Amino acid sequence: MAVAKLKSDATEARLAGLTLPAGLDTARKDALSRLIATGLPHKRDEYWKYTDPASLTQADAPQAALFHNDEGPMFDAIDRVKIVFVDGVFDADASDDLAADGVTITRLSDVADADIHWATELYGTLEARGQTPVERPLAALNSAFASDGVLIHATGKASKPINLIYLHGDTGSDVMLHSLVKVDAGAEVTLLETGPAAARFNSVLEVDVASKGAFHHVRSQGRDHERRAVTHCFARIEDEALFKSFTLTVNGKLTRNECIIEMLGDDAVAHVAGACVGDGNDFHHDDTVFITHDALNGESRQVFKKVLRNGAVGVFQGKILVKAGAQKTDGYQISQSLLLDEDSQFLAKPELEIYADDVACSHGSTSGAIDEDALFYLQSRGVPRQAATDLLTLAFLAESLEEIADEALADDLRERLEGWMARRG
Repeated sequence: MAVAKLKSDATEARLAGLTLPAGLDTARKDALSRLIATGLPHKRDEYWKYTDPASLTQADAPQAALFHNDEGPMFDAIDRVKIVFVDGVFDADASDDLAADGVTITRLSDVADADIHWATELYGTLEARGQTPVERPLAALNSAFASDGVLIHATGKASKPINLIYLHGDTGSDVMLHSLVKVDAGAEVTLLETGPAAARFNSVLEVDVASKGAFHHVRSQGRDHERRAVTHCFARIEDEALFKSFTLTVNGKLTRNECIIEMLGDDAVAHVAGACVGDGNDFHHDDTVFITHDALNGESRQVFKKVLRNGAVGVFQGKILVKAGAQKTDGYQISQSLLLDEDSQFLAKPELEIYADDVACSHGSTSGAIDEDALFYLQSRGVPRQAATDLLTLAFLAESLEEIADEALADDLRERLEGWMARRG
């Protein structure tokens, strides 16, 4: 009862300064009802016991000092459509024309009042479905109050990737963005997300992939040391469709990435992967994944690697649910951590729940230190100890990076990661 009262009070305080934006009235009110019914998360909730959500739920965003670096923009060598938000506000001057062959792109704020638009049917729908069997109140908060985001409708093979660039310029910014992706039958699109976004960032991405469609998602979360973020990706995948998502995280005080996927069509494929490098006892990174197989011959992969040092904390919660009748399911899940000192922690909760009898599902989770034999081998051949450690660390992370289908994108991330590690973050 005490926890319920704490959650109710926290929810009331959080909502006190918020007003529902205009448009999408039914979806927003439904989301607000879901939020009030469940309350904001508390550390005693089952799926938050490894991560304290207090800084994500408090009324005001914690301050986050700005992080400055002299690096060029991520993926700058790749021809892409750039869409820039600065502390959640669309920057038209810094953005490209929202046009590319095979895809239409609009902003949520431009169509929120439209009576007829594909987004009005999709907005909040997958998020609402994703609230069962696990409540995700921060996603409901977003659906209720996010005032902007990007709407992407792939009608064919998109001619270039779409890059959402999130810039952080205000030490107290508190941002909620909600984006939708609709992939028509046989269509294909790549979405890139880069940057820290805000002092506190809450994002929702809803992805609907029709039969034989393909969605590729590559995300590099900003390197601001003091940023806090909770992200949600809700996906629905139909017959022979493909969904692939990869996230690289370096720095940040608190990051929680949730991915909830429903595989509703036969022969669907879903791969979710992540690589994380954390340094310092104020670094906390949480990957929470829930994949539901509800059709024949589905394939899912979860591949997560975390490198932690100087007291950093990593969390992985991954579940594969195979419903009755989802025969021939192939579900694979691996979560591994490389602990570079005795102070860091990796907390893992892998789960399988299977109601079909003809499946091949597996999960594994390991934690360990650097391989001293391999380290000695490299040092004996003239490689300095720190450089040898970095080489072995990159080799450890390689499996997750291999989940990226586009080699140019993967190579860019590898080069950045090498540079960040050489400069120690």
